[in-house]
Amino acid sequence: MRTATLDIGNTAVKYGYFEGSELRYRATGQTLAEVLALVQLHQPTHAIVASVAEPTTDWAAALRPLVPGQLLELAPATTPLPLRNGYATPHTLGADRLAAAVGAAWLHPNQDILVIDAGTAIKCDFVEGGHTFRGGSIGPGLRLRFQALHTFTGRLPLLEVPNAPSVAVPLIGDDTQSAIRSGVLNGAAAEVNGLIDTYRAQYPGLAVLLTGGDAGFFQPRLKGYIFAIPELVLLGLHRILVHNVEN
Repeated sequence: MRTATLDIGNTAVKYGYFEGSELRYRATGQTLAEVLALVQLHQPTHAIVASVAEPTTDWAAALRPLVPGQLLELAPATTPLPLRNGYATPHTLGADRLAAAVGAAWLHPNQDILVIDAGTAIKCDFVEGGHTFRGGSIGPGLRLRFQALHTFTGRLPLLEVPNAPSVAVPLIGDDTQSAIRSGVLNGAAAEVNGLIDTYRAQYPGLAVLLTGGDAGFFQPRLKGYIFAIPELVLLGLHRILVHNVEN
């Protein structure tokens, strides 16, 4: 089976192409025209489209003539899944959160898992026993924190996330810009570490998976053993598609 997976996020579109269970190609920041060109190149037999930013209708309509098999638009409340969705309001659940949970459960069956997706928002989601998505927490991502300080104050400048994820961030900022960086970057890392510690205290055998556009910043700053899997959402979308094709 050849599958195309499309994750339409708040800041970027991610495309993945699988042959069997192997991710053979991935790209980020694709336009619809670029995605269509990749689909024509790879000729997948099936495809799945998920979005947290806009309806999937137009993307699916453009893809449909190029995909001979099933073309699935992920709807968290109704799409059949290879795990149980225990979220109280599945119709409000982001497709990316659900797909990441499915990917995590496939990689760590029968294990408690915490998925940290560090992107526009920092989402921490819990998969119980590798079979039930329970939910978790949503907080502002790094760029949103910088933007909020600039927007809702009179004089604080707008700063950007460092281009080099491993850049040192001083604890004590000795000017306004370094103080903002310390508060946003060190504060976010401390927040996520605190959540991990809390989960690990309650679930001792917990596996922690890290994904998202800012995963590179968080990985060296998180305590304990962390699995960094940039393609986790794409992998989960692939597993959801396979589950629906085979069933």
